[in-house]
Amino acid sequence: MEFASFLAGERWSDHPKCTDPVLAAMARGVNDLVDDEHRSQLIHDIPRVVGARGDDVLGLRIALRAAISAIPVASMDRQHALAVGILLLLRELGEREDLPADVRNEAEAALDEVPDARSWAEFHLSQVRLNRAQFARHGAVSIVRTSVLGIAEACVPDADTRLVAMLHDTLDDVEAALASGRDDKMIGAEDAVTPAEGQLAKHR
Repeated sequence: MEFASFLAGERWSDHPKCTDPVLAAMARGVNDLVDDEHRSQLIHDIPRVVGARGDDVLGLRIALRAAISAIPVASMDRQHALAVGILLLLRELGEREDLPADVRNEAEAALDEVPDARSWAEFHLSQVRLNRAQFARHGAVSIVRTSVLGIAEACVPDADTRLVAMLHDTLDDVEAALASGRDDKMIGAEDAVTPAEGQLAKHR
């Protein structure tokens, strides 16, 4: 993420303002946990995160993609948490009418793979009251972090490949949202400021 901040003409940071914070959390997690071979595959994705920023809806959709990717292989405890997350995300995005049918179908299919976790999550949600404002503000990043760790620590031989695939699928989702104009507040990559442009702007 540091190089993304450089490309955008920002101060060197792994929390660039040009990238949605939920997407940035995923990118940092994947980069930190994969081996060198898989990390090298991420280099070409750096320009894709520059300018990929939107409102809370974008963050919720990123979190949903992460949970869909992780829940089939995560440990039981994490499956419970991710099932709760998926159900909440489906509700929130459904009420905002910002959930493509194919993504909803993927989420439902992922829950069907872990019926015990789904049942646990449905019962849990029936017993607690949710602060929806807090969930919108903090829930997406928590779901992404749980998803990244869930894949990284899963008992599967291809955890690194799955992490890279999750990030690629998420970037595809973000770019699809850009192309469809679903998120009017999203900044396109073409609007990102390069370091040279930033320096020129200072002297105008």
